[in-house]
Amino acid sequence: MVDIATRVWNHKWKIDPIVRSLIDNDFYKLLMCQSIFRNRPDAHVTFSLINRSSNIRLAELIDEGELREQLDHIQSLSLSRGESTFLRGNTFYGKRQMFRSDFMEWFENMRLPDYHLEKRDGQYELTFEGKWHEVMLWEIPALAVLMELRGRAVLHDMRKFELQVLYARAMTKLWEKIDHLRTLPDLRIADFGTRRRHSYLWQDWCVQAMVEGLGDKFVGTSNCLIAMKRDLEAIGTNAHELPMVFSALAKNDEELRQAPYQVLADWHEEHEGNLRIILPDTYGTEGFLKGAPDWLAGWTGIRIDSGDPATGAEIAIRWWKERGEDPTKKLVIFSDGLDTAKIAELHMQFAGRVRVSFGWGTLLTNDFRGLTQSEGLAPFSMVCKAIKANDKPTVKLSDNPNKAMGPASEIERYKRVFGVGQQEEMDVIV
Repeated sequence: MVDIATRVWNHKWKIDPIVRSLIDNDFYKLLMCQSIFRNRPDAHVTFSLINRSSNIRLAELIDEGELREQLDHIQSLSLSRGESTFLRGNTFYGKRQMFRSDFMEWFENMRLPDYHLEKRDGQYELTFEGKWHEVMLWEIPALAVLMELRGRAVLHDMRKFELQVLYARAMTKLWEKIDHLRTLPDLRIADFGTRRRHSYLWQDWCVQAMVEGLGDKFVGTSNCLIAMKRDLEAIGTNAHELPMVFSALAKNDEELRQAPYQVLADWHEEHEGNLRIILPDTYGTEGFLKGAPDWLAGWTGIRIDSGDPATGAEIAIRWWKERGEDPTKKLVIFSDGLDTAKIAELHMQFAGRVRVSFGWGTLLTNDFRGLTQSEGLAPFSMVCKAIKANDKPTVKLSDNPNKAMGPASEIERYKRVFGVGQQEEMDVIV
């Protein structure tokens, strides 16, 4: 097992680049990338870093030269032969050759495109612009780099024994969480913590701890590299990015209204009926389900990623019943701001009513709260989102208005088109 504290103390660039592989990325990004490569190859998209926690002044914490060095390193990466073999030959979700040969030939020769970096008002403005299927692969690595560099800045002046104690406390804290979770009968939980992890080495340790502590209750990881290294299931389907860009490309209000469903129709065709998980909250869950075509009710399940999770699950259960489906056979994946108490509460509330699963993110892979005198390692909310598609702004409404993004005029238009009324504001934990 890696001695993380010693690696942090003796940090060497060649040993520990923050991102060490093109597949040190979330599985859903690769699945979406293939779909976009085949269906929307000419779409031109701009991604931008958005720090929701504006009190964390990243440009005052992170050296610009070090940030550029890490980003330049990511641009130099290409698939190794072993990584290509893993993607081409492995079975994902029971299907062999999930990634098609035309996509893999492109991916094997791909290098990430250029980035644009500026400092402004104590923050970094980091953007990526180009063909959608190329620039989209910057999102997760960019977030991982900034989160880890922030952590390294906080840890920089700690001595070796201090680091050993810090990581021992963090390991104990996580193990106590695992001890709590393993008492839950029939639990299904996966690691979704790549994008805002403390570090790659720490995420890998957390995954190993989950494997040992939870056994079959731990169903896999969203991180492709860790899945490959640890012989685990790679977990993931699709994300808000797809309906956001499809909607921005719509020519009128009617195309806009249909865009979230067209996304899933393309997805269904791309994956031949596999990976059928609905993410309904991009423009409000209730409105999405109210207008959904009947064929979507037959899909495997739903992922709840904003708003009150219990309310979202109740809305889904009611919708399935109205459409003549048996909710006990449907999968509900909770994935927003989870920690052990909320996981246990939701598990007990919905066990037996639906098939419950959890995607545990930041508070699995980056929970150092209360372990240092300052809260400099506490996780914060940062995203990297598509902000423009073919020069038109993207919009996200969410079930939590504090997660909304886009120009005010377009937000109002989307609310009108999708029938979004009054929403309850909730704190954005991570």
